[in-house]
Amino acid sequence: MNPIRIGLLGAGVVASGVVKVLQRNQTEIQRRAGRGIEIARVAVRNPEKARAALGSDVELTTDFDALVTDPAIDIVVELIGGTTRAKELVLKAIEAGKHVVTANKALLAVHGTEIFEAASAKGVMVAFEAAVAGGIPIIKALREGLTANRIQWIAGIINGTTNFILSEMRSRGLDFDTVLKEAQRLGYAEADPTFDIEGIDAAHKAAIMSAIAFGVPVQFDKAYVEGITKLQAADITYAEQLGYRIKLLGITKRREHGIELRVHPTLVPQSRLIANVEGAMNAVVVHGDAVGATLYYGKGAGSEPTASAVVADLVDVTRLHTADPDHRVPYLAFQPHALDDTPVLPMDQVVTSFYLRLRVADQAGVLARITGILAEHDISIDAVLQREAGDDENQTDLIILTHDTEEGRMNRAMAQMEALPTVLQPIVRIRKEELN
Repeated sequence: MNPIRIGLLGAGVVASGVVKVLQRNQTEIQRRAGRGIEIARVAVRNPEKARAALGSDVELTTDFDALVTDPAIDIVVELIGGTTRAKELVLKAIEAGKHVVTANKALLAVHGTEIFEAASAKGVMVAFEAAVAGGIPIIKALREGLTANRIQWIAGIINGTTNFILSEMRSRGLDFDTVLKEAQRLGYAEADPTFDIEGIDAAHKAAIMSAIAFGVPVQFDKAYVEGITKLQAADITYAEQLGYRIKLLGITKRREHGIELRVHPTLVPQSRLIANVEGAMNAVVVHGDAVGATLYYGKGAGSEPTASAVVADLVDVTRLHTADPDHRVPYLAFQPHALDDTPVLPMDQVVTSFYLRLRVADQAGVLARITGILAEHDISIDAVLQREAGDDENQTDLIILTHDTEEGRMNRAMAQMEALPTVLQPIVRIRKEELN
């Protein structure tokens, strides 16, 4: 049987990993796929630079449009990133009847619905295992392995840069700016780290997982997104003293009247496995009604870990290349006509518990007034911790952990507390998840 021929868009870190993995493991891959998989051509902007990265055995072109419409190519692998040119080329490939494999989470989070509709109309596959959590096969687990389950919630460390920063802040007691510079020096953070540290990258991935878990369209624009730039070393220390660690989590939950979709720093009990994921590693917990909680852990980025997911998609597409489109696994796990219109809940309707840190005047009655305001808003307290606030003997840090409550209720209580003359700074609020 003739080999499947691949057209590769891009010659960056992941593309070079794909070339290496395909070349190194060609025999094993062919045994799994039932036929060979070979790279026919690679479209690049800079042939000289690409030649150094990809080697001399790969045919290069600078004509991206010609590659995606070439009748000799069966699968187009999009690895150029972004949401403009990438979208144009992916849609052109689909229109030409090509299957598509992509690692582009931003493209799918923003334009996934349009891309999947176009692919369905042409009867071609769009595979995207590498778009979420790098080498961890979380998409396959959600789409296939857990298909018998009604998924209840997902919580994931799905950005290695932020997890590295938070791990270093905790273990070394350093502030955010210092650790960010170290992460950039080591190559864990980009020169412009905005997408990572502001939570946008994690939100792209959370939106994709939410769609697959709950059978809804991809709705990145409705996600609540909060990064780690405002986190202070003091809060990481206080959380540790209370038995928690702070992680940037992508969270999506099924609720009675909608879906929660949010990314933010989160206190997680130290006893949870996910709380002990350190460095640039990723981990995702999925809770299904039949299986309970399952954990997926591994490298979320890097050349060969991401290439592992890309090549796995190539094998899947190769196996199903000639299959009836109706017999393939649906793009978002649920049949296209069965997607639900369940809304994403606004943040003020989200239910979680909270960590609050208040810098207050060290006076009699302050704690009673603050706990009284929480009681007025029907917010139950789980724990209270009081610590000296630096060198000022007239101030103290008051740390409060609450039980579950609606975000909107907490917002109103915080506004009332911040209006007190004895509350000396804006209240630090970090959400808390037990992940039972």
